Amino acid sequence: MARSFLTWELVRGRFLQSLEGLNCEQLNWRLHPRALTIAEMAVHVAGVEVSFAAQLTDVRLEGELARLAMAATDGVVNDKPFPFVADELTPEKVSWCLAEGDRFARPLLENPTADLLAKKIVSALGPVIDGEGALARLAYHPGYHHGQAYLVMTAPGFPAGDRP
Repeated sequence: MARSFLTWELVRGRFLQSLEGLNCEQLNWRLHPRALTIAEMAVHVAGVEVSFAAQLTDVRLEGELARLAMAATDGVVNDKPFPFVADELTPEKVSWCLAEGDRFARPLLENPTADLLAKKIVSALGPVIDGEGALARLAYHPGYHHGQAYLVMTAPGFPAGDRP
């Protein structure tokens, strides 16, 4: 089992736990105009997982999966609009996106082959990286956004709802 998998499983699991029980208002609350909402962060995490996995395995994405992969960059690291609007980002849609990210990334992180680790892909930030670098980034990425989500959830004005 790869080290990246153990890190990803722990860090992603904690991120997912932080999302449990959030309602639409909480998921889509925006701290300030240039900040991602928690829903956008979660969909972006899943989008990077799908995008990297598809590139590493030469899978052509279509439909909703292609749109999910666009969330890796659009509205996050470029000036294009985020590929999903707030009305779509329900707890169910966010869960679906995260489940798809898991479905694509988990097998690669759990049992990477030598060919996969050597394969070159384009990262969400633009540089060409190898598969090992992609898996390392996937392992860390949910933790980055978990920290951001915590800051959003503890910010003045965040709709408390039923959360403690």
